[in-house]
Amino acid sequence: MRRVIILGSTGSIGTQALDVITANGHRFEVVGLAAGTRADLVHEQARAHRVEHVALGIDEAEQLVRSVDADVVLNGITGSIGLGPTLAALECGRTLALANKESLIVGGDLVTALAAPGQIVPVDSEHSAIAQALRSGTADEVRRLVLTASGGPFRGRTRAELADVTPAQALAHPTWDMGLVVTTNSATLVNKGLEVIEAHLLFDVPYEHIDVTVHPQSIVHSMVEFVDGSTIAQASPPDMRLPISLGLDWPHRVAGVGRPLDWTTAHSWTFEPLDDAAFPAVALAKSVGQAGGAHPAVFNAANEQAVHAFHDGRLSYLGILDTVQAVLDAYSPDAAPLTVGSLAEAERWARAEADRLIATGR
Repeated sequence: MRRVIILGSTGSIGTQALDVITANGHRFEVVGLAAGTRADLVHEQARAHRVEHVALGIDEAEQLVRSVDADVVLNGITGSIGLGPTLAALECGRTLALANKESLIVGGDLVTALAAPGQIVPVDSEHSAIAQALRSGTADEVRRLVLTASGGPFRGRTRAELADVTPAQALAHPTWDMGLVVTTNSATLVNKGLEVIEAHLLFDVPYEHIDVTVHPQSIVHSMVEFVDGSTIAQASPPDMRLPISLGLDWPHRVAGVGRPLDWTTAHSWTFEPLDDAAFPAVALAKSVGQAGGAHPAVFNAANEQAVHAFHDGRLSYLGILDTVQAVLDAYSPDAAPLTVGSLAEAERWARAEADRLIATGR
């Protein structure tokens, strides 16, 4: 029986995790729940699952991780505010089922330095797929990681054709519904750029050996290429319950969490190269990751401000990445060692600088 704390229990990842746990009560026990502002719902979840420990807000969530005995902490919080609970889970020796990619990307070396081998289990479908495929060989046999991207709602458009994109169009993702920021990030491919940084940090593979391919069917969730020319892919219908279940009980599989592919019917899967001119976010993210330090924090924070400005009608779609690039160009990193405080300060500066650029139209 694995004791589980769920952070972000009222969100998409959290509610699906509770579904998995409910269907597998003989394997999992929820011992703590944390949410942001949806107090009524999290207390309703606590009653339904007989959970004694409930937290509201990020400070209480971090304290929950430190004070409640658990085997696994599922971090499904959205945004870099999840860094504190991520660090707390690692410091306390819990297995960290990580859906909050921003905490790893922003925290960088602070997170990886704390993590014991195998302590972080990725819950993103792409990184879960890579983790599964990596079991087919040893680390020195890996040649390349290949992350798949659906291409979002604007696949095939040129940069010029993206000039008049509306917020409603950006939210019309063909496969996933992930909330305003993440869905918009999937349209700009910022999300895929963040996932490249995440893959580097999780699997210690150099950026030049991490590629992205566009796979609109979203069946192959990512691949690993080995030195002998073999490529191992993980394929399944899109369903986050599968990677969630692996995060909760890695490396063991939970029967019945997802439906398998139907091999009695015809399938056509396509793969296309990424258009870096129309979607520069992946190349930009790679350069940010290689720069290291607080650069990923600046990248992420500036992007969040730009996305909200886009949805408020204060910025064009193409202005999102233009603003992020301008903020990065203006950033002067501090030579001091990276700390939680310095990361928070870099984020504050990036948000203010993005807001200034947006307000002045620069």
